[in-house]
Amino acid sequence: MTMTSNHSLGADAHAGPVNDMTDPDPEVPERARGPRRYSAKYKAQILEEYEGLDKAGKGALLRREGLYTSLISEWRKQRDRGALQALAKPAGRPLADPRDQQVARLRKQNERLQAELAKARKVIEVQGKLSALLEQLATDSVTQDQGGTG
Repeated sequence: MTMTSNHSLGADAHAGPVNDMTDPDPEVPERARGPRRYSAKYKAQILEEYEGLDKAGKGALLRREGLYTSLISEWRKQRDRGALQALAKPAGRPLADPRDQQVARLRKQNERLQAELAKARKVIEVQGKLSALLEQLATDSVTQDQGGTG
């Protein structure tokens, strides 16, 4: 049994090309790229055009573009969801987070207090130097008074 199948395979291999009238196509078939992707602009254009047509025109549009009605339905849902989300947003600037407001307020307060502290340190430094100067003047005047009377 095995011998018969090997024998027939060998016979076919030695027989050479029997039905080779044309050469095989050397081109490698292009690999599928996955699902098609559509831009938002394209979807909006197709929806607008689709909704303005009668039944026959809609079918012709779908055939021309290679689309299915399920895509049109899904695109409508996406459009409507997007419109609802856009309408749900409050107008104007978005509200600031209360924590961010508190952080900003505390930073300003910290900067103001650091400036006051720096000013107070400068005043204390000047007062210390003034006190030392006055003490030196007082000692010098006492020394001079004692030296002048003696």
